[in-house]
Amino acid sequence: MALDAVCIKALCSELSGKLIGGRIDKIHQPERDEIVLNVRTYDENYRLVISAGSANPRMHLTSRQKKNPITAPMFCMLLRKHLGSGKIINIEQIGFERIVKLSIESYDELGDLTVKHIIAEIMGRNSNIILVNSDMKIIDSIKHVDFTVSSVRQVLPGLDYALPPSQERTPLTEVTNDTPIDFSLPQTADKILMNAVSGISPLTAREIVYRAFSRTDVLSHELNLNKQSALKAELVKFAAEVSEGKFNPCMIRDLTSGKMLDFSAVEIRQYESLAEVTPTETLSAALDDFYNIRDMQERMRQKSADLVKLLNNARDRSSKKIAILTKTLKDAENKDLYKIKGELITSNLYRIKDGDKELIAENYYDNMNEIKIALSPSLSPSQNAQKYFKKYNKAKTAEIEAAKQLESARDDLDYIESTLASVENAENETDLNEIRAELVHEGYLKRKTDPKRRKKTKAEPMHFVSSDGFDIYIGKNNTQNDYVTTRLANSSDLWFHTKNIPGSHTIIKLGLDKDVPRTTITEAAQLAAYYSKARESSQVPVDYTHIKNVKKPAGAKPGKVIYDGYNTIYVTPKLI
Repeated sequence: MALDAVCIKALCSELSGKLIGGRIDKIHQPERDEIVLNVRTYDENYRLVISAGSANPRMHLTSRQKKNPITAPMFCMLLRKHLGSGKIINIEQIGFERIVKLSIESYDELGDLTVKHIIAEIMGRNSNIILVNSDMKIIDSIKHVDFTVSSVRQVLPGLDYALPPSQERTPLTEVTNDTPIDFSLPQTADKILMNAVSGISPLTAREIVYRAFSRTDVLSHELNLNKQSALKAELVKFAAEVSEGKFNPCMIRDLTSGKMLDFSAVEIRQYESLAEVTPTETLSAALDDFYNIRDMQERMRQKSADLVKLLNNARDRSSKKIAILTKTLKDAENKDLYKIKGELITSNLYRIKDGDKELIAENYYDNMNEIKIALSPSLSPSQNAQKYFKKYNKAKTAEIEAAKQLESARDDLDYIESTLASVENAENETDLNEIRAELVHEGYLKRKTDPKRRKKTKAEPMHFVSSDGFDIYIGKNNTQNDYVTTRLANSSDLWFHTKNIPGSHTIIKLGLDKDVPRTTITEAAQLAAYYSKARESSQVPVDYTHIKNVKKPAGAKPGKVIYDGYNTIYVTPKLI
């Protein structure tokens, strides 16, 4: 991830050109560590997101709108009080650090025109959003940092704002031919650059090395004096381009899946033919696309943690139960031997004396071969016979019951695996709430009473249109899978599912056109693979058949079907 000081410099230049002079129309705080400023300019409205999340800290313009809490958090209310209807008069990068200062002119409660600043520190787990006054005194911050968190720098209301401790490295924009670089370190050339220069990410450092040597895996022992000079010259040239504001934002995508791998504020050449590098009109566009998916996954991971824990525990219990039942069935394979021993004891009662520990008899079930039968000395001969008959009856009953329970346990495990896949692929809280409701109905979760009984939003199956114009529908959970397969689809529609892998039911609605192009079949299979447990795999087998060949067994759990007369296609998961 390349959100380094180079990106921040490019971003400040981009935001300054669009937001300076604009007024803050609305302020929201959709997440605990994220704010959104709606900025109205003369010709357009913008939405600026600033996040201090430890996983995905960032700042950029966005076209997406998140659901806001009914009651605004305290920090959001404070921002509205101080910055509401304020005019953005400046956006600048502090030093050459990942710190942005937005200066906002607004009227205070006495009617005086004042300037306050939002300072966005985009620094990994130490990220923060801080509101300060014109004297750089902290009014409040989205994260409070006291002595228990840091003994070096505190961020608390009433304290003077202080910059984070400086690094013992030269900022990229101050690099010259005389900048000291220790080439003796036993490292790769890109790490040597990062040890000497601040403000660059690993991606940026590798790009400088690539521009110098047309490869990125250059080791320190390869750097003779000429190569050291060449690398330093490329570094100085790159620093000059950044200082002059020569930026070329781009997105880096995987060639096969189209998944976004990274972004950059400068042109990236190092991947050559290994990845697709696409220029973007703005850096914000690249950041918005990249972080939308990452941030959604991180937020959903947090909100679904309890469901994942519940389902993992249920999966472990089901797996343990299957192991026990399988062992029971294995043990029951010897049940007939117990019956034979009981009958042989009965037929040889006259030969057994009280206190005997074993009986050696001819086994007339096995060509009269001798067999040793263990006896309990404390039991009479007839009681020993009854003991073996009881073992036989017990094993026989256990075999019948274990077979029934084993089938049920396997169905439970399939359902749990399928539900786990639905949780992992959930895209919003509504999807999770539907899964919770399903688990309550199936008895895995206790029903929680809702005193306000708010009307819950019902999510619809996902809808895509293939490149040939065919409608494709995909269930988001097991309940929706049943709906898609048994109610939405017609008997002639095509049905898709990953082979022996938990995933969503996918259908192609054929309508009057029954001739489905191969491209549409491939795209539907790619979607079925994408919304399954095999999302990160390649060459995933996907079965497809007509809906008339798909049947739901009576009493089966949600999402459980059986099918025949199918074909299999191998695809790499991909959104269309």
